[in-house]
Order: sequence, then structure tokens, then C-alpha cells
Amino acid sequence: MRELSPEVAFAGRARVGEGPVWDARHGRLHWVDIPAGHIHTSDPGTDWSGSPRGDRRAEPDQSIGQTTSIELPTQVGAAVPRRGGGFLAATAEGFASVEADGSMTVRCAILPDGERMNDAKCDRYGRFWAGSTTMDFQPGRGALHLLMPDWTTRVVLDGLTLPNGLDWSPDGRTFYLADTMAGEISAFDSDLESASISNRRVLFRMPVEAGMPDGLTVDASGCLWVAIWGGDRVLRLSPDGDVLGEIPMPVHQPSSCAFGGPGLDVLYITSAREGLDLSDDDPAGSVFAVTRPGAVGTPSTPFAG
Repeated sequence: MRELSPEVAFAGRARVGEGPVWDARHGRLHWVDIPAGHIHTSDPGTDWSGSPRGDRRAEPDQSIGQTTSIELPTQVGAAVPRRGGGFLAATAEGFASVEADGSMTVRCAILPDGERMNDAKCDRYGRFWAGSTTMDFQPGRGALHLLMPDWTTRVVLDGLTLPNGLDWSPDGRTFYLADTMAGEISAFDSDLESASISNRRVLFRMPVEAGMPDGLTVDASGCLWVAIWGGDRVLRLSPDGDVLGEIPMPVHQPSSCAFGGPGLDVLYITSAREGLDLSDDDPAGSVFAVTRPGAVGTPSTPFAG
């Protein structure tokens, strides 16, 4: 894996930037700032081709594209486009629909006080898989939820602490889930027809002093790209959990990643400022981009409800 250099794609000061998802219908990247309750929509600009930009390095006050934001009256762990327009948001209450003007309707209030939704993603059928956690990350209190297009829900997996990055292999037969506080990424057998997972096994484990696995995405060849919170890097893992390479980051808390751009050959990486004593010109909280990282992604699917 050649040396890769991230650049600032969208300059920001997000407390906890998370949940990037590429919206191919509109050529935009959506992402959130969890504690601020912001849903951001970033436009790379008409000049964006996904081509390398020479030796340009990340600069905190330079940005390739522009960002607009919706502010919600609640924390938001993730937000994805809905097939009919607007967003589906994973919130402190459960699940909510959000219109383009920012109006929010809580559709499923399933979480008690002291809990919130965290990372989430749609499968290829437009069903929404979302992890929940407690505000103080109590061990075993987290769960993985499934929201169907008819707005019914069920718990798929419990006994987690901070369920985070999740995705499927290109053939849909393997599901991956990071439990950040445990320092683990698990793999499961996946049956997308029945929306079920089974046969959990640990794919990757790392010591806490090296950082914690956070958000992740799977490329078209089946490899995992994992943001390492507190580890200053993004790792590329084989489907068997072997480390194939890494992207050094200019920030301490990269938080998640997703492929985007017209050819799905740009790796976008969110980051966080929360809990760090930083100068004003530190780029933490921005979204970074790595052009042509040696892989391409697979298309995201909007929520079908």
C-alpha cells in the first residue's frame, strides 16, 4: 500500500464528527456532529474529479468544498438520506425523520433516558442498522437495533458497550461490527434476506494504548478501512483481519470513513475535537479526503421508509 496523504476536504470544528455517507444522487457527503446535533451536507464542488492533487497537505483553514448544516434539538449518532427525500436520523430518543428545512419528527422513541443511538448504516435493502449505547458507556448496556421501512424495530444483538462502525462484505454474506470500548471488530455470518446475523467471532483486536476501532467501511474488494480513535491513523484490514496498510492522520481522533466521489474512489475521513486541548488552527473536527487510496467503495442505499 503506497504512502497516502489526507487533505482537508471540508474544514470544520466538529466536536465528534461521525457517520459519513456518500449520496450519489446529489453528489454530496452527509455526516454528523454527534453532541452538537448537527447534520452536515458537504458539496465537494464542481471541480472535484477524484484525481490526485499533487503533494498538497492538510491545512486547517483550507477546504475543497462547502458545507451546509441542519441543527437538531437532540444528539444525532448518524443520518442517512431517505428514498423519498430528507433524512433518517439515529437520535438520543431512537429514530426520527428530518425534512430538508430541519423539521424533525420522532418516529420510534425506543431508548430510555441516559442512552443514545450511535453509528448506523443502511443495508442494500434500505433497512437501517443502528447501535445504541449509554451516555457513560456502561459495559454490556449497548445493543444493535434494526429499523424496517415500515418503522418497526427489533434488537438484533445485545450485550455490547459502544457499538460503532458497521458494514457488510460485497456479497452481503459477512457483517462487521466494531465495539469501540472493547477494542474489537467482530465478524458475523449474514443473511440479508432474513435480516439476521449469527456465528460471531473476533476478527481484529487491538490494545487500548494503540487506539480504539471506531467507524469503518468495506471496499469493493472486501477489505475493511477502520478509523482508529486515539490512534492517529486509518487501518486497512483484509477480510481475515490482517493489517494490510495504514493512513497516518494529522489528527489524534479520526472517527469514521466512507468512500465517495463520482467513482467512489475518494476516502472521506471524519474526525473529532472532543476531549482534546487544541490550538485554534488544529484541523481536528474537519473531514479529510484521500484520493485514489488503492481501492473503490460500493454504493450506499437510502432508507426505504
